[in-house]
Amino acid sequence: MNYDESVKTNQSMLKSFKRIWPYLKNYKGRVFSSLFLVFTQVITNVLEPFIFGLIITEISSNVIDMIRGVPAAGLNYSYIYTVIIIYFVRGLINQASGFGSNYFMTEAVQNMTFDLRSDITRKLNRLPVSYFDQHQFGNILNRITNDVDTIANAFQISLLQVFNAVLQLIFVILMMIWIQWQFALIMVIVIPLSGYIAKYIINKSQKHFKEQADVLGRMNGFVQENLSGFNEIKLYGREHHVNKEFRTITAKLNEIGFKASFTSGLIRPLITFVAHSAYVVIALFGGLLTLTGRMTIGNLQAFTQYVWQVNQPIQMLSQLSGLIQSSVAAINRVFELMDEEEETRESSNTLDRTGVGEVSFENVSFSYNQANPLIQNFDVKVAPGETIAIVGPTGAGKTTMINLLMRFYDVNQGKILIDGQDIRTLPRQQYRSLFGMVLQDTWLFKGTIKENLRFGNLHATDEEIIEAAKVTNVDHFIRTLPGGYDMQINQESTNVSQGQKQLLTIARALLSDPKILILDEATSSVDTRLEILIQRAMDRLMEGRTSFVIAHRLSTIQDADRILVMDQGQIIEQGNHKDLLKQGGFYFKLYQSQFAE
Repeated sequence: MNYDESVKTNQSMLKSFKRIWPYLKNYKGRVFSSLFLVFTQVITNVLEPFIFGLIITEISSNVIDMIRGVPAAGLNYSYIYTVIIIYFVRGLINQASGFGSNYFMTEAVQNMTFDLRSDITRKLNRLPVSYFDQHQFGNILNRITNDVDTIANAFQISLLQVFNAVLQLIFVILMMIWIQWQFALIMVIVIPLSGYIAKYIINKSQKHFKEQADVLGRMNGFVQENLSGFNEIKLYGREHHVNKEFRTITAKLNEIGFKASFTSGLIRPLITFVAHSAYVVIALFGGLLTLTGRMTIGNLQAFTQYVWQVNQPIQMLSQLSGLIQSSVAAINRVFELMDEEEETRESSNTLDRTGVGEVSFENVSFSYNQANPLIQNFDVKVAPGETIAIVGPTGAGKTTMINLLMRFYDVNQGKILIDGQDIRTLPRQQYRSLFGMVLQDTWLFKGTIKENLRFGNLHATDEEIIEAAKVTNVDHFIRTLPGGYDMQINQESTNVSQGQKQLLTIARALLSDPKILILDEATSSVDTRLEILIQRAMDRLMEGRTSFVIAHRLSTIQDADRILVMDQGQIIEQGNHKDLLKQGGFYFKLYQSQFAE
């Protein structure tokens, strides 16, 4: 790493810390208490060799006096006991400081993490749907979980240890200078040399760790893919091929993992070798000074111990560098999300819920990408209680029309009116409460059936839930399940069938009592018998409500009041089923392709 790259890295770390500091600042009392206790712990650590050296010096002096036959010579027990008590008290303070610093920092970091995750959640609720369309859910989830955990670990572990290491280096060097400044000059060579060795090895090992992460990701993807397709692997007898490919990946992972671990593992022995060399030099020349009386044996012992106390923080800083770099990357990823542009500000207008459900698209134009216009000068008016079916080929603009109606996206030109009100002048949450949606991809969460149904109306009573289930033909099915309405839906909703899940979502939509319904391919993934059952449930759900039905199966929309045939963002035909067949146009050809023998 050259000088410019080093400066950029340091600037990035400082910038990242400035972004996260406001969250930690809320608990600065705990943080500074923790750092003060670390300071106390370092002082007691540094004093240990010196205090122990006082005992050794006194005992050796007393023994020499006894050997020389000095009158009344003997061990100075009162002095030795006093120093031992001081040493013991020092140890208690050291342990208490270590416990307290960890306690206060853990409390501060966990509270910081809670605040950060809360802000991320609030941010996600303010982001437009377009953000989620353009980013993988796994990537977003990783920022909320893994990246925040990385930040928490870095602050909880690294902050204290880095502060500890830096203070220990400073005070140990000061003690060395105070005891024997000539020997302290040796550490001026040892410290930069150890730092250079650690930095060199880290730079060499980083590429191996990156490659290891890439291969590990490849292996995880391979395992996930093959576990999800396990039945097909067995069916086509591809077990040997899969095993061979897996062994190839794991062999590569083994090779790269060895290089990464071995290279990074060289830091400790090489730095220890440098420390041993310094230790030998100091022990040799210190012994000569002790024999000539220019240095006490206790101070020599203390000085040699300080050599190891210098070595420890250097190793610690080297080992923490990877975690610190990871935390910087995690902070940047989290705040990339936090800096995303939010939805336009909510209107302060109040929604008039007494409306009857009239919907108008007036000269609407919209495109996801300005270079590729999708909907242009789109006009349609839907009367209250009217059922509108929307059909057309893939990419015709059917789902886009619903996205605009739900204000998942705002129109580029024109306006959409609900009962004469421009929907952009209405608060989103209140406006969306007018709608009920039943989608092809059903969504149920882990919880009881009753809790899943009540999601449509959190204030619904048990009686209202049961009545909605009866109306949508799902009550009998629920009562046949173990536990009935209190049966737990599992994480993946695999303990109920696809058709049963669809009926539950219809009951949930009915319970929300919407004025306008959107049904998007609600029967496309079920068999004919269940399709009829679901269709009856939807017919009851749509009674008296303005409804938009997107369908590929034309058999499900033949009774619609009006059918809009769309292509390339435009309505090319409209009318009821019989009229469109008589026209012999696009709809007629679409119908013939599905039902002609």
